[in-house]
Amino acid sequence: MTQGRFITFEGGEGAGKSTQVALLVDRLRARGLEVVRTREPGGSEGAEEIRAIALNGDAGRWSPMTETMLMFAARSDHLDKTIRPALAAGRWVVCDRFADSSRAYQGAGGGTPGEFIESLDAAVVGETQPDLTLIFDLPVEVGLERAFGRGLFETRFESKGVAFHERLRARFLQIAEEKAERCVVIDAVGDIETIEARVWAAVEARLL
Repeated sequence: MTQGRFITFEGGEGAGKSTQVALLVDRLRARGLEVVRTREPGGSEGAEEIRAIALNGDAGRWSPMTETMLMFAARSDHLDKTIRPALAAGRWVVCDRFADSSRAYQGAGGGTPGEFIESLDAAVVGETQPDLTLIFDLPVEVGLERAFGRGLFETRFESKGVAFHERLRARFLQIAEEKAERCVVIDAVGDIETIEARVWAAVEARLL
C-alpha cells in the first residue's frame, strides 16, 4: 500500500487557515483520495484534552518551556493515534498547525530555546515530517483584527500583543526559507476563492 501524504497549514492568527483546510480536504476527496482532516493542538482524544488546558486562561498562565512541553505531549499522542495510522493506511492527512507552530509560538514568540524545540521534534516527530507545509502570510494587524472579530473563546495567543505576533510572522517566513524543500508561502490577503486557488496551485505543483 502506498504511504499517504502529509500536508500542514501554518501561519499567524486570523490568516484563514481553517477555512482553507476545509476547502482543500473537499477538493482532494473530490479527486478520489481518502483524507483525514485534523488540527493541533488536538486531533486525538488525549491531545484534545491537553488543548483545553494549553489554550485557555490568562496569557501568562504557562511559562514558554511548560507550554512547549504541553504542545509536544499533545503532538505525540496525535501522531500515535491519528497521523501515523492514517499515513500507513495510504490516507492523506491535512493538519491545521503542526510542529512549525511550536518553532514560532513557543520559540520566537515565547523564547524557548530553538535547540530544545528541535530536540523534542527529533524525539517526538522524528521521520514523520510533512510532505508539504503551506505558510499563510498576512500583516499582523489584519490577522488580529480578523481573529478578534470572530469572538474566539481560545484567546491566550491572540491577546499577547502586536510585538509577539510580529515575531511569529518573521519566524514563519524564516522557516519557509530554511525548509524550502517542503514549505510554500501563501499570500493570505484576498478573497477566499483567490486564496483557495493559491493553495491548490501549490498542492498540484508539489504533490500531484
